[in-house]
Amino acid sequence: MARLFEPLQVGSLNLRNRIVIAPMCQYSAVDGCMTDWHVMHLGSLAMSGAGLLTIEATAVSPEGRITYADVGLYDDATEAAMASVLASVRRWSDMPIAIQLAHAGRKASCNVPWDGGSQIAPSAPNGWQTVAPSSVPFRGADNAPVALDADGLQKVRDDFAAAAQRSARLGLDAIQVHAAHGYLLHEFLSPISNTRTDEYGGSLENRMRFPLEIFDVVRANFPLDKPVSVRVSATDWVDGGWSVEDTVEFARELEARGCSAIHVSSGGNAEQQQITLGPGYQVPFARPIKQAVNIPVVAVGLITEAQQAEQILADGDADLIGVARTILYDPHWPWHCAAELGATVHAPNQYLRSQPSGLRELLQPMNLKR
Repeated sequence: MARLFEPLQVGSLNLRNRIVIAPMCQYSAVDGCMTDWHVMHLGSLAMSGAGLLTIEATAVSPEGRITYADVGLYDDATEAAMASVLASVRRWSDMPIAIQLAHAGRKASCNVPWDGGSQIAPSAPNGWQTVAPSSVPFRGADNAPVALDADGLQKVRDDFAAAAQRSARLGLDAIQVHAAHGYLLHEFLSPISNTRTDEYGGSLENRMRFPLEIFDVVRANFPLDKPVSVRVSATDWVDGGWSVEDTVEFARELEARGCSAIHVSSGGNAEQQQITLGPGYQVPFARPIKQAVNIPVVAVGLITEAQQAEQILADGDADLIGVARTILYDPHWPWHCAAELGATVHAPNQYLRSQPSGLRELLQPMNLKR
């Protein structure tokens, strides 16, 4: 069997194959509530044959949103809107669904990307005051964030705990805690954005303290038989910033606390980052983490070809392949990989007749329970 299509158990969750759809912000919510766009978007991805679908970065509080159009899970209205979308998707797909819980920190209060994406001032429409570990803006022209005090830290803990409880009520199959891409938890980890002098700043142990506390409260408020993973940025791509070696230590601490998987990305915390792009450019960051922990590791970064994904797994660089832009461009990418590698995927009954001549075993029916 092709490695890409071998099943894998993550915690108690059984994945049919090693393809996971990474969270992708859609900036199409209203007051944190999912809309009919999310029915179409998630519904399409849920037909793809991947092993796992992850809902986009979902803010645990209104001020934790990247933009005013971000999805949230912080009150009854946002929970009800998500429940409605999930009901529609689940009616036609048996793909496991995870959610990424997030807080944008100093990179919050921004415009949507197609309107420039710049930060919106707290006094302007659709803007608000941001918070962070320290009063250090992401860009020089940005409004400075307010450094979180003891009460602010407790509010963030409580917000993540409440969002985890709401995720459980929604019957989601897994949670991913977002500690990457320059958002709040990554901001605590990196000395670039964390200049605190208390127990949450300075040493690596201190800078990891709050992100680990957040993992602990999410793990404690989500069913123990369901996995909680973490997405990390393995490097800031800046000298003196967060490094791969730091990430290895963070991953070990997470594993010791019951983390089910590590999703390895990079960057996002420094405007001056110098990223070298290319096929699989982030895969080398997954390799040392995979060597350091015994839990599954997800590799990402311009993985676009079936043989490329297969080789990453064959080389032992990762256990799972995360795709985002690749599957937006080609929503049936797992189908095409299966056809190339001689494997099968699950698809809705309505699509089974689409199999090309000679590939009659490519598509298998989903196991829908209605």
